[in-house]
Amino acid sequence: MRMRKTLVSTERSFSQSDFDRFAQLSGDNNPIHVDPEFSARTRFGRTVAHGLLLASVLRGLIERLVPDGGLSDQALTFTAPTYAGERMLFCAEIADADDSGMAVKLRVMRLDDGVVTCEGRCRVAI
Repeated sequence: MRMRKTLVSTERSFSQSDFDRFAQLSGDNNPIHVDPEFSARTRFGRTVAHGLLLASVLRGLIERLVPDGGLSDQALTFTAPTYAGERMLFCAEIADADDSGMAVKLRVMRLDDGVVTCEGRCRVAI
């Protein structure tokens, strides 16, 4: 397989409506994601994105980076909250490659303050 790109990224901003729709689709109705009044009383102060919503955007980037590659493992750490209305930068970058696959670094960062809200890695079989 010939690699064309070693880094792909996209900018996104989620709304509370996005959090609500993801909750409906996934069944994850944790109030930290969908209840602004509840969330205001938590350490986050407002609703936060579902981790798997972020992971889904990253999976789309992996597909752009390694078309038709098979995701064989993935590890993500959510280091800070992702709030509605924030401009976020999602990145996937090839860190290493051999005949069996590629190691890909993953990152989600708030554009306004540079805080990384999610980071990790995955292995993509080719």
